[in-house]
Amino acid sequence: MDGLNPVLRFLMNQKATIGYSFMAILTIGGERVFSMVSFQCPCNRSQNFAYGITFLLGPAVVLLVLGFFFSTRMWRLFTGCCLNPLKLCPRGNCLGCTAILLKVAVGACVAPVMWICVALLNGTFYECAISGLDENLVVDLFCKNKTLMCRAELARVPCGRTKLPADESMELLLMFRAQSQVLGWGIIIVAAVAGLVGTCYKNCRSQVSYLQLTFWKRYMDKEREKFEIYASEYSSKLAERNLKSFFENSCPEPYPFPNHRSWEEISALYTFTKSEQYYSTLQRYVERADRDYSPEKRPVLDIEHGIEIA
Repeated sequence: MDGLNPVLRFLMNQKATIGYSFMAILTIGGERVFSMVSFQCPCNRSQNFAYGITFLLGPAVVLLVLGFFFSTRMWRLFTGCCLNPLKLCPRGNCLGCTAILLKVAVGACVAPVMWICVALLNGTFYECAISGLDENLVVDLFCKNKTLMCRAELARVPCGRTKLPADESMELLLMFRAQSQVLGWGIIIVAAVAGLVGTCYKNCRSQVSYLQLTFWKRYMDKEREKFEIYASEYSSKLAERNLKSFFENSCPEPYPFPNHRSWEEISALYTFTKSEQYYSTLQRYVERADRDYSPEKRPVLDIEHGIEIA
């Protein structure tokens, strides 16, 4: 069992890389399934562009929405902000709020960018979309030094049902695919350079050293892990206490529980400052000298705000 510890430690240290690799594999597999099973280019000039661009960008939009939807960081920031707009900028730190929103947006864009790059490198969707454009600039680019029939038959090239000579049709298809792959690699290069520049800028502006930053990340992972365990244990105890009181028809036993303000304080997103060298909002709260130790009188939700759990 001890021999597995280095392996587990390596997997924990590289979980972001493993996660992105797994996402890339799923993206490639999903794109191949879409291309082979459901995608059928209509080969009609009036429909090609709309059909191709829908398959190229539609899944990317869905992945973007899902990226925002499953972002814990975003929900920590926005939960309750309609009732208390100041939660968006706690302590007047609007710059920190903007930085968090930027991180959420960047994280949500990873999967869509992967999809677009994989789809462009494959070229199937782009071939269909570009062949349906009726713009003179596009048509002149592809049909330059070609037969007069090229303009009329351009939309049929992706399907292989064109009346053009075989070598001319293949040449056009290769031009479509080359453009698509150049765009795909262009997006990959821009994304890689932007990621490198962004990481360098973030580390250069860091208020802590590299080792302390590493410790901070480890601490946050452990705190989230322990919170899940404690939340599960305490929710189980509370449920047992309530059911026992109900079935035995007796008064519930006193149950120590953090008050509403405590939950609000530890739910805020934390940004490091030199004046307060804590590692999380939870640590800042528990180490406060003026901490409110008064428990919630009754561990219930406030019905005044219409909170409902299905």
